Amino acid sequence: MIDEQHNPWTTLSSEEVYQNPWIKVREDQVLNPKGGKGIYGVVSMKNKAIGIIPIDDEGYTYLVGQYRYPLQEYSWEIPMGGGLIENDILESAKRELQEETGFTAAKWTNICRLHTSNSVTDEEGFVFLAQELKAGQTAFEETEEIHIKRVPFEEAVRMAMNNEITDAISVAGILKAALLLQNK
Repeated sequence: MIDEQHNPWTTLSSEEVYQNPWIKVREDQVLNPKGGKGIYGVVSMKNKAIGIIPIDDEGYTYLVGQYRYPLQEYSWEIPMGGGLIENDILESAKRELQEETGFTAAKWTNICRLHTSNSVTDEEGFVFLAQELKAGQTAFEETEEIHIKRVPFEEAVRMAMNNEITDAISVAGILKAALLLQNK
């Protein structure tokens, strides 16, 4: 039987090496599961990742496109952003949807909890399905130059399957939403 609570790693020391308003980076001196000495770098996020799949009454969704600095390339994604760790994830999702698309939604469903890259970061993400949309005004942040594209939801699924959407939260959310909507 597997003991899922057993941690085979031993932390010998831990040092914060960098932080900014969004992340903290620490370097731990460790003993690995076989007893060997090593280091482990961990990126701790100061926000939860929140993604939203808005679906309108005609079955269309809204993707946001922006240039992603770390990748040095343009990226089509579901609307998403960060919610402070201590904030309610649904309230963060409502804020992000309005900021990036202008929409509010009357119906919300939490469809996904995920860890984005659990070998190097503790980031926890959530994806919501937002329905019964009402249009409004966007409120982009200073760091955002966003374009909004309305596509049939099936087109978003195709884009995820064809690697036109590569953001992990977007791909996971779109494919999970496709399965959930197919089974309704």
